[in-house]
Amino acid sequence: MLVEMYDRWLGEVWSQGLYAVDEELLHEDLVDHNPVPGQPSGRAGDVWAAKQIRTAFPDCRFTRDVAFESGDGVIGYVTGRWTMTGTHTGVLEFLGIPPTGRPVTMSGQEIFRAVDGRFAEVWHAEDVGAMMQALDLEPPRMILRLAARRSARKFKKEQRRK
Repeated sequence: MLVEMYDRWLGEVWSQGLYAVDEELLHEDLVDHNPVPGQPSGRAGDVWAAKQIRTAFPDCRFTRDVAFESGDGVIGYVTGRWTMTGTHTGVLEFLGIPPTGRPVTMSGQEIFRAVDGRFAEVWHAEDVGAMMQALDLEPPRMILRLAARRSARKFKKEQRRK
């Protein structure tokens, strides 16, 4: 049952943009343990994130690679891994990235905790590095070195204040 719910969430909400399906599958106060900057809380945050991705990659398709579930029927878990393909023709707002027109393939995974037939919590990880590589947005080594030095100076200053 939970794998079927996961498939609906991935296929209908994220691939097709049928956001009303979230009302069936997710608790209104869904706890997302890994929100992105600017993401609203609860179920609204999942819709917001899906819209962000579907705006940036309007032709995106999510394919489940693997999923499995465990639980007693009242409380359970489903874990899934997916691959997304799409073309970057819209703005990726939360990262401030304008369209590149490039094709992207990336993967991600979730662990959902379900309570009473709806997803109540989610932990997730997406391969943003692979997406940035596909978009040819890897920062030059010089910029990374400068940013690392700046980060180290800032960290040392923070440590001295403690």
